[in-house]
Amino acid sequence: MILNGPNLNLVGTREPGIYGSTSMLDYIDDLKSQFASANIAYLQSNHEGVLIDSIHDWGFKENASIILNAGGYTHTSIALADAVAAIDNQVIEVHISNIYERESFRHHSYLTKVCAHHIIGQGMDGYKQAIEWILKDR
Repeated sequence: MILNGPNLNLVGTREPGIYGSTSMLDYIDDLKSQFASANIAYLQSNHEGVLIDSIHDWGFKENASIILNAGGYTHTSIALADAVAAIDNQVIEVHISNIYERESFRHHSYLTKVCAHHIIGQGMDGYKQAIEWILKDR
């Protein structure tokens, strides 16, 4: 499951210098083609509760992993970190931009300690790297 948080529905049009010009839906379609055997699901929500419910739903499915780009909630949501800590399946934290080279309030991630792996600042390719890391781990 690729799970994206707030404002990531605007990737492709929002700040293309940071996030690129490819839409997230087009990129997800490319990933599904590249990794046809991986059975990739995708959800984006601007609502914290929807993200938490999705983590709970996917967190106990057999052979499932979650790739989570929590967007701005990365820096504010203890509830998302608690949801990740409460599940059995691994969660990989992904950020398109390098959060450590941006505004100082973005330097702290509540998710880092509870995620199995982190891919930061690799652009859209971070999602591909996360899938490869999951498949290598299996």
